[in-house]
Amino acid sequence: MNRTPELTRLLEHLDFSVTPQHSVSHSARSLVAAGFESVDFGRLDALPDRGFIADRGLLIGWRRGAKSHGFRIVGAHTDSPGLRLKPSPSSTAHGWRQLNVEVYGGILNNSWLDRDLGVAGVVVLDDGTSRLIRSSRPIARIPQLAVHLDREVNDRGLVLDRQQHLAPIWGLDGGSSAGVIEWLAIDAGIDPSRIRTWDLGLFDVTAAALLGADEELLASGRIDNQVSCWAAIDGLIASPDGPSTAVVALFDHEEVGSESTTGAAGPRLEWILEALHNGPSSDLHTRYADSLCVSADCAHSVHPNYPERHDPAHRPLPNKGPVVKINANQRYATDSASAAAFIELCDRAGVPHQFFVSRNNMPCGSTIGPITATRLGIPTVDVGAAQLSMHSARELCGSSDPAMLSSALREHFSS
Repeated sequence: MNRTPELTRLLEHLDFSVTPQHSVSHSARSLVAAGFESVDFGRLDALPDRGFIADRGLLIGWRRGAKSHGFRIVGAHTDSPGLRLKPSPSSTAHGWRQLNVEVYGGILNNSWLDRDLGVAGVVVLDDGTSRLIRSSRPIARIPQLAVHLDREVNDRGLVLDRQQHLAPIWGLDGGSSAGVIEWLAIDAGIDPSRIRTWDLGLFDVTAAALLGADEELLASGRIDNQVSCWAAIDGLIASPDGPSTAVVALFDHEEVGSESTTGAAGPRLEWILEALHNGPSSDLHTRYADSLCVSADCAHSVHPNYPERHDPAHRPLPNKGPVVKINANQRYATDSASAAAFIELCDRAGVPHQFFVSRNNMPCGSTIGPITATRLGIPTVDVGAAQLSMHSARELCGSSDPAMLSSALREHFSS
């Protein structure tokens, strides 16, 4: 297939967005290049018509419309399950140097084995400023035990203890005297003595890649949920001005419950909407009733080796358009009215759509959709691109789906 400009931008986004903070930084640069102004939470009394606020793993961007119209919101999350460095990150065992890591979110443990891992995130310096850093090369690896020492592994399955078996190796005891933080600081051109604290995690250094004879598939880390983050920002930038106020809210900490200052359960989106309205609360509530939030998070494609894990009548496939996610028990916020509104957006954008409903004997996950709907009372629909290997260190989706999702969101912002 011909690589479209949209696909090129997506690949760049995936490769850069190795942490929530890197994702926000990349999205912020795209918005600035498109004429959006960067502000902070100290300026809520005078927001520009086109602007954004970036705070660690959170980004909220907007394009102001008329007060007589509601908000057109897209929510997504910047975090992905992974391994984070602990405050005392280095240890030695049996002649090896290892990293002390904490499991973040619901990872697929085995997917982190035998991968070349880099380290990235944020360090806080002695003057209170923060620096975004990323190792210039692979630094660690979690080797799997050889089959000769675990003869039954292929028959009984691989069982990993998260504390004992997921500690990465990054050298031999007796090698360089530098600890991992000192090594990262020097690698980034920072005086190691200036670093006070950090928020750092591991990532697979393999770049995003197109697969298949026709390049119909896309493999990358963090497809869940960087595909949605990219589609939201790309759709906002590409959409023409409309009567409604267009808002993108990219939250952190969805994978661990969203309960944080930068998560969807926090108040920051509500603050921005109130500031953009800048009027009586009764009028704001009227605008909320005329609003729509699209909660964009990846959906489960049917797996050809495990088709029984899907409801027979609801088996999404890659490159068949955005998936509308429905759950009667409110794990997703979609209802009939919000689903119909999103389907109309897909029709106007000229892209297909499909549905996902989980099996009755298999509980589904959840998203920021129900949280946002509960906080704001705004009608919400949960949608996303179909993918395989969700929560793996490296995931798989269709190469055409992200652009189709972006097209539908473009219609949403300008409606």
